[in-house]
Formats: sequence, structure tokens, C-alpha cells
Amino acid sequence: MRERYLLWTGARLLVAAAIVAWAVSYLGTGSGEKDFQKTLDAMKQVHSFRVASSANPNSNLHNELLVEVDCDHDILHRHWKVVQSNVNPPSVMDQDNTYVAGKAYDHKSDGTWLPAQYSSAGQSAKGYCNMLAQGSDSYLLPEISTMIRRGIIQKGDKKTVNGVRCREYLVTIRGGTHGLEHDTLCVGVDDHLPYEMTTDWDNSRSSYSDYNTPIRIDLPEPSVQPASANTSSASQ
Repeated sequence: MRERYLLWTGARLLVAAAIVAWAVSYLGTGSGEKDFQKTLDAMKQVHSFRVASSANPNSNLHNELLVEVDCDHDILHRHWKVVQSNVNPPSVMDQDNTYVAGKAYDHKSDGTWLPAQYSSAGQSAKGYCNMLAQGSDSYLLPEISTMIRRGIIQKGDKKTVNGVRCREYLVTIRGGTHGLEHDTLCVGVDDHLPYEMTTDWDNSRSSYSDYNTPIRIDLPEPSVQPASANTSSASQ
């Protein structure tokens, strides 16, 4: 009888220890916050970059996004394509916009430019770049500030992404999309900048490149732009 009692007590203690260990791993601060702080500091020095993303939120929807940013000349290019396959024929939305000094322009498939009629208000390279410089989440590059505050960060192995050696981290966001959001982020070994990110809730993958290098962005003809925008584009 005594042996059975001791076994039962030991089993309960093991279960309790397992619950405590799980709670600590969930509520703890993780092990990569110092590394991500270096990433946040490195991102404050970024003046140009390129983002290429693809996502499959469900089996019927596919998104592709290209964003190019030139902070010094206040130019932002965004090409967004969405394909919905559960209709006949498939629905395709294709937008190619360039923001010059906050002014939005549509680049048509025939090569012509028009002032944009439908575009996201308030978008500008300067706005996103100011957020980066302040250490705030810009929503173009990974949300490192949020990951530091609310993430459980686990260090993984090194790998190479687009020729850059980076270390992969597994990040679980407490209170993220769909409860717990699981991301992987590959951070440059030498420069601490992000180079690849995957997110499970929308089956997405994003790659980041061309940090602080000249990025050639096609601009609307001067006749399409107001005088204030001409100044920005002419300086490139």
C-alpha cells in the first residue's frame, strides 16, 4: 500500500514539474533577446532595402509582394499581385505603385504612368524609414520590437540565404495571430540584419536584400509628377 502511495505521489510530482517547465518556457523571455536588440540597432542604420514575399493564406489564395525602398530620395515601389483560384476564370489583382515624396503613381502594363486613384493613403519611404530609425516596427521589415517584447526566441542553426550567412531563430509570439504565431527568422551573422522570415499562420516566406545599396526604381515621367516630386526623382 505504501509503495502504491509513493508511486502515485511521485507521478503527481512529475506531472507538476512538467507543467511548471511548460509555463516557464511559455512565459519566460527566451534566449535571443540580446541578439534581436542588435538587429533592432542595425535596422536603425538602414537607408535602402528590397523585400520579396509570397503567401498562401488558404488553398484558394496566393499573394506576391515586392517592395523597394530608397530612404534618401523618399521613393517607395510596391508591386502586389493576388490570385484567387476558386472562381472561373481565376481572379487576378495586380497593382504596381510607386510613391515619390508621398505622391502615388500607377505603372500600367503598357508602360504608361498615371496618378494613382486607388492606393494606400499615407505611404511614403520617408515615413517607413523614420519608423526604422526610431526602432519602431515598420511592417515592411520583420517586427523585431514586438518580437523582443512578446516573443519566446530560440536560437537555431546557421544557414545561407541568397549568399549571406545567417542564423535562424524560432519565434513564438504570445497573443499573436490565431493565438500563438510561430515565425522563423534568419539574421545575418556579421551585420545582424534580417534576411529571411517565414510565418506559419499565412504560410508566407519573405526575403530581404540590398541593404544600403543603390536600388534602381523606375519613376514616372516628369510630366506626370508635380514639381515637388520632380525634385526627389531627379536627385536619384
